[in-house]
Amino acid sequence: MKIGNTEIKGYAALAPMAGVTDRAFRELCVSFGAAYVVGEMVSAKGLVYKSEKSRELLVLSKDERPAAVQLFGNEPDIMAEAAKIAMEYSPDIIDINMGCPAPKIAMNGCGSALMKDPALCGRIVRAVKDAVSVPVTVKIRKGWDRNSVNAVEVAQICEASGADAVTVHGRTREQQYMPSADWDIIKQVKRAVGIPVIGNGDVTSAELAAKMMEQTGCDMVMIGRGALGNPWIFSEISRLIGHDRPSMPVSEAERITVLLRHAAKMCEYKGEAVAMREARKHAAWYFKGMRGAAALRRRAVELNTYEELIDLCRSIDNI
Repeated sequence: MKIGNTEIKGYAALAPMAGVTDRAFRELCVSFGAAYVVGEMVSAKGLVYKSEKSRELLVLSKDERPAAVQLFGNEPDIMAEAAKIAMEYSPDIIDINMGCPAPKIAMNGCGSALMKDPALCGRIVRAVKDAVSVPVTVKIRKGWDRNSVNAVEVAQICEASGADAVTVHGRTREQQYMPSADWDIIKQVKRAVGIPVIGNGDVTSAELAAKMMEQTGCDMVMIGRGALGNPWIFSEISRLIGHDRPSMPVSEAERITVLLRHAAKMCEYKGEAVAMREARKHAAWYFKGMRGAAALRRRAVELNTYEELIDLCRSIDNI
């Protein structure tokens, strides 16, 4: 499919996840077949007010294309100015966060709180669209709460304001990440707009990805938590939906090899001290389901150096 003038070759995208979808993880997922990736959300105000931390989140490499940067904020002018700054990092797409449920984001009128004001959503999209030359997309939820399920309305307003695609997460902000995602709302949005619709929520396997696409008619699925410790999910989706060769179970040895590769990339990009603190949670995700996983996770939270991770991985046969 195409998002504006950007061609997407595949069926599954990597969702933006704060503190998770950094450059190392995005590159890893692309190497396993992710067709499109979205970086960690970036504060529009942070960019405009010259936060170096915010700028660091915008860095993209040639090994993770096509890629979007995601901005959050609630002021059209600030969002437009931030989008111009983001263009210095050559993103393929600018994505606008209208779905984050985190209290520190939503309680400040950003993220999913924007869905309480559909007209404002439209003004933000128009301002960003007028400011940049690349496609502009939005990521929304089912609605704010059970009494304001308005994903269809918001998607239509965003489309009319210039959005090139919309990603729909099938839960309200009130529901956070429980209970099961409502895929029917994705189907409703797909029927209501003419731009590509990306489905998001509870896709944790290739089979569920295929099921979502069949049930909703969405153009692509977006994987979030299903990719944690499991970048193989993208190749499995490509094989199943693309009718390629069948997937093979991932061995413990493969998991360890990829974990070490992942952590090494993190160290390269962030320095060992920062990277290994952040790698603790990734290690725990890779260990999930392995023999002795509980003991491995307990040791993973104490990792400080890459050598310690190597030693931990070498000890697996003895656990």
